[in-house]
Amino acid sequence: MRIGVPAEITAGETRVAVTPETAKKLKGLGHTVVIQSGAGVAASVPDEAYVAAGAEITDAAGAYASDIVLKVRCPLDSEIGLARAGTVLVGMLNPFDAAGLQRLAGAQLTSFALEAAPRTSRAQSMDVLSSQANIAGYKAVMMAADKYQRFFPMLMTAAGTVKAARVVILGVGVAGLQAIATAKRLGAVIEASDVRPSVKEQVESLGGKFIDVPYETDEEREAAVGVGGYAKPMPPSWLERQKAEVAKRVAQADVVITTALIPGRAAPVLVTEDMVKAMKPGSVIVDLAAPQGGNCPLTEAGKTVVKHGVTLIGETNLPALVAADASALYARNLLDFLKLVISKEGTLNIDLEDDIVAACLMTQAGEVKKK
Repeated sequence: MRIGVPAEITAGETRVAVTPETAKKLKGLGHTVVIQSGAGVAASVPDEAYVAAGAEITDAAGAYASDIVLKVRCPLDSEIGLARAGTVLVGMLNPFDAAGLQRLAGAQLTSFALEAAPRTSRAQSMDVLSSQANIAGYKAVMMAADKYQRFFPMLMTAAGTVKAARVVILGVGVAGLQAIATAKRLGAVIEASDVRPSVKEQVESLGGKFIDVPYETDEEREAAVGVGGYAKPMPPSWLERQKAEVAKRVAQADVVITTALIPGRAAPVLVTEDMVKAMKPGSVIVDLAAPQGGNCPLTEAGKTVVKHGVTLIGETNLPALVAADASALYARNLLDFLKLVISKEGTLNIDLEDDIVAACLMTQAGEVKKK
């Protein structure tokens, strides 16, 4: 099959859907791989590296004139027009963007959004949310360390002792756990909070202290368990108790990293303006939920601002700031997914009895598939 990889033209997107590593593997499976010229440059992959891996270099029209098109972000309107009816599109297409999916259906594309893959053991190697969140958690700590005007580790010097930075992580999914691990390597003292009690052991195993908020009702316990690896909205009674407990820790923190997201919903507010006002001058908040409104109402998406003496970082695409490794992991996710929709004979095989394929299928035959 002919597999095309266009360059990403969404503002700020530096990742690429195929690396020389995965291009070589696709070539070894008998496929023709065509890459738009310059598609990998921002991820430190020049055209020559693709050619050495057996891929062909083409333009945007050539990349879209393929049986399967691999993308990082959903194509813009100007790109959709380049694709042929019946083309298979695979990427991070935002399953909750109804208008975007309708445009793909209108262009007669068969599209798969990998964010919709179930959180199961079998789907782990295709879990783009986890692979990219891992990078976001790491980069969030590095950005915080850059903006924080003190050391992270405790230092004992001839001029006196410097205390270790206090870091509070709110939301302990993949990004939060990586943030804990990275901050610990830098020598910080870490506390973390999450609605799910099951993550307490993970937090402690990485050297952090879990901010425990007891559950008082069956409703609170049920919501805390979550669904499919994701948190559910918690009852107001528990949220009020958590807010009070977290507020104490945030006031003492030097760095706060918030990662709480619920698929398809606005991000929950975890750090209020009053909490920000209570923080020490020079403190830093990195809000990974900025693309969905932010866990702090003072966050400005895509900007770094200072309010009440606190620096708030609202970067909306942290994985794109680590483009080489982010692309490498994402490309492997795509490669493993392609093995489900391409037969051993090299033909397209969309098996809707496969739970991963069925979950990721967004549009087919001009229709948006209802979930």
